[in-house]
Amino acid sequence: MAISGIINTNTSALSTLDALNGTQGSLNTYLQQLSTGKSINGPADNPAGYAIAQRFQTQINGLNQAVSNGNQGVSLVQTATGAIQNQTSLLQQIRTTAVQAANASNTTSDRQALQGVVSQLLAQVQTIATQTQFNGQNLLDGTFAGAAFQVGANSNQIINVAVGDTKTNAMGNYATTVTSQANGAYSSTSGAFIDGGYAAGGAFTLSSGAASGAGGAGNFATNSLGISGSVGNASVSVSSPSESAYSLAQSVNAVSAQTGVNAQAYTSAAFQVTATGSVSFSLGNGSSGSVSNAVNISATITSGAGGQLDLSSLVTAINNQAAITGVSASTQTVNGTQELVVTQSQGRNIVMEAGTGTATSGMSTGSTAKLQAVSNATGSAVGVGGVFSSGSGGLVIQGAVQFQSASSYAIGNASGIGFSSQAASLVSGAGGSAVASINVTTAAGAQQAIGIVDQAINYLNQQNGSLGAIQNRIQASVSNDQTTATNLQSAQSVVQDANIAQATSQLTKYQILQQAGISTLAQENSLQQSYLKLLP
Repeated sequence: MAISGIINTNTSALSTLDALNGTQGSLNTYLQQLSTGKSINGPADNPAGYAIAQRFQTQINGLNQAVSNGNQGVSLVQTATGAIQNQTSLLQQIRTTAVQAANASNTTSDRQALQGVVSQLLAQVQTIATQTQFNGQNLLDGTFAGAAFQVGANSNQIINVAVGDTKTNAMGNYATTVTSQANGAYSSTSGAFIDGGYAAGGAFTLSSGAASGAGGAGNFATNSLGISGSVGNASVSVSSPSESAYSLAQSVNAVSAQTGVNAQAYTSAAFQVTATGSVSFSLGNGSSGSVSNAVNISATITSGAGGQLDLSSLVTAINNQAAITGVSASTQTVNGTQELVVTQSQGRNIVMEAGTGTATSGMSTGSTAKLQAVSNATGSAVGVGGVFSSGSGGLVIQGAVQFQSASSYAIGNASGIGFSSQAASLVSGAGGSAVASINVTTAAGAQQAIGIVDQAINYLNQQNGSLGAIQNRIQASVSNDQTTATNLQSAQSVVQDANIAQATSQLTKYQILQQAGISTLAQENSLQQSYLKLLP
C-alpha cells in the first residue's frame, strides 16, 4: 500500500480501533461467561436460548417447592397416623376390658369399676380426636376432608387427602333397625331383639312347629337379601322360613369381601315357668321337620325358696346334653321373677318338641309344667305359639342375625328377617352402637361393646391403611419431582451454562488480539507523527 501522507484522517488507525473495539466486546463476553459460569447472561446473548432456559427455571423452581410441599405432607400424614395408632391402642385396652366384663364371675360392682376404666379410656380417645393438630389444623375430628397436597410444579398436580372422623360418637358398629311387622323375625308378637340381640333371652323369634317329620315352621320370608356396603354389592338367599340365623350369617360372611359387611348370629330365648310338675321333651337343632342332635330332656319343677320355682333340675338336664345340642341353660331374675334362658351361642335354631321317636307336638304326654316365652323389653308374654306344654305345639326358636360394619350399609328385603330395609346407622347414647355409648356394666352391654370396638378398630385400621397409601404416594411423588428437577437442570445446563475450557481459550485469544490491536494502533499513530519530519 502506498503511503497516503494524510494527517487529518488516520484511516488505518480508525480501522485498527474498530477491530480493537470488537475484540474488547468479545473479551467482555467471555469474561462475563467465566465470572458467571453461564453462556447466556441476558436475552441479547441468545434470545431463543434465554427463553428456553427461563422455562426450564420455572419448572425447576416449581419442582423444588413441590418437594418441600410433599415433605410437609408426609409430616402431616405421619402426625395423623401416629395419633390413630394411639387411639387403636386405647381401643384395644377397652376391648380387653369388655371381654373381662362379659365374664359371669364379675359382680355388678366389678362391672361398674370396669366401666370407670372404660370411661377414662374413651375420654382419651376423644381427646386425641379433637386435639391432634398440624400447623393449627385439626386432623382427626372430621374437618380435614377434601384437602389436597400440591406435589407438582403445575396447577392441579395434587394428591387428595381426607382423614375420617375418629371421635367416639363417629366410630362403632353400624346397626340395623328392627321392624315390628307381624311376619318379622323379631316382631313384638313372636320374639324379642333386646339390647341389639346381645342380651340373654333377647335374641329370638318363635314359631309353633308341627309334629316331627311333618314339615318345618319358621318366620323368615324366603327371598334374596341385597347387601350394599362400603366395598360393593352382593346378595344372599333365605332358603326357607325356618333357616337358622347361623346359616344366614354364614351366607353374609361368605360375601363380606364384596360388601364390607359381616354378620354374627345368636339365639337366646327367655321363658317364665307358670306351673310346677314334670317336664319331658326333645331338644335339638334344625327345624321341626328335620331335627338334628336331638336328645330327651326330663326334669321336675318344684317350689323353691322365696316363692320362686326351683328350675335347677331343668337347667342341669339341658346343660348335661349341651355337648350334643350346643344349647345351654341358665336362669335370670327380671322384675322379681325367675326366668329360664336357653341359648345357642352360634345362632343355630333350637327345636323343642315331644320326646324323640314320638308323633306328638309340645311336651311329652304327662308333662304338667308350662313354659311361657317372654320379651323382657316389654315384660310381656310372647304370642304366636309362645307357650310350651303338653297341650301346645312344638317350638322352633330362630336366632338373631347381627350385621356388622365400620361403615354405613343398606339391606334390601330385610323386613323378611325382621329388619327395616333402610340404611344402617351409627347411634350414640344408651343402647347405641357408637363407641361413645359403650357400657360394660351388664354382661349384654359388655358383649355388645366387643362388637362395637371391633368395628371401631377396623375403621381406624382402614384410616391408617388409606393414610399409609397416601404417604407412599406422596413420597413417590417427591422422589419423582427430585429426579425430574435433576434432569431439567441437566437440560438447562446444556442450553445455558458456559463451556469453561472453551471460554478460557477464547478469552486468551481475544486478550492476545487486544494486545496486538493496541500495539498496531500505537504504530499507526507513530506513522502519522513521522510526517512532521518533512516540515522545514
